[in-house]
Amino acid sequence: MPMLEVKNLACLREDGLLFSGLDLRIAPGEILLIAGPNGAGKTSLLRILAGLARPEQGAVFWRRRDIRRQRPDYHRDLLYIGHQTGIKRALTPLENLAFYQTAVGQKRDDDAIFHALQQAGLAGYEDVPAGGLSAGQQRRVALARLWLGKFRLWILDEPFTAIDSAGVSRLMARFAEHSAARGIILLTTHQAMPPCPVRIRELTLPPAEETACSG
Repeated sequence: MPMLEVKNLACLREDGLLFSGLDLRIAPGEILLIAGPNGAGKTSLLRILAGLARPEQGAVFWRRRDIRRQRPDYHRDLLYIGHQTGIKRALTPLENLAFYQTAVGQKRDDDAIFHALQQAGLAGYEDVPAGGLSAGQQRRVALARLWLGKFRLWILDEPFTAIDSAGVSRLMARFAEHSAARGIILLTTHQAMPPCPVRIRELTLPPAEETACSG
């Protein structure tokens, strides 16, 4: 039984059609890699699936309901991390994640935050202003959210950017844990997909000038 379903999705941009006729059915526990050449619409698709952009046609369903008709419920189940880290450079990693917990309606939990930062490879950097961290460390602050809360659906745009091999291994172990708990992960990457202990499905979007795709 699919938990996330896409029906006849199409996406336009100013210079033409990115994709159309896209159908997807994603069951609990699945990991889906969205691949394709630059400009094929990978990020656009993720933003539509996250409810941050509207498709030209078609709809996205979560638990059999159109996400446009259940935004609060859908967003309670969703963790979206875009290509931009979305962190505040003036705040420390601890402060950034405390702000995040409050923003998503969680009670601030410093013990959980310290654990998440440790899992993300940032032990010892909790109180350093994020603006003084490297690009990879800033990305880790954003990815530490993967250890906070119980979101059923993760949508991740380029999560491996600027992350070293040890960090990638930790991410893949976390992906496997989420899959085993019947969570869903949708992601993109420009890098070769690292080894994962669970099966990863792949949807390849065609070049933008080819106007139909399915998966």
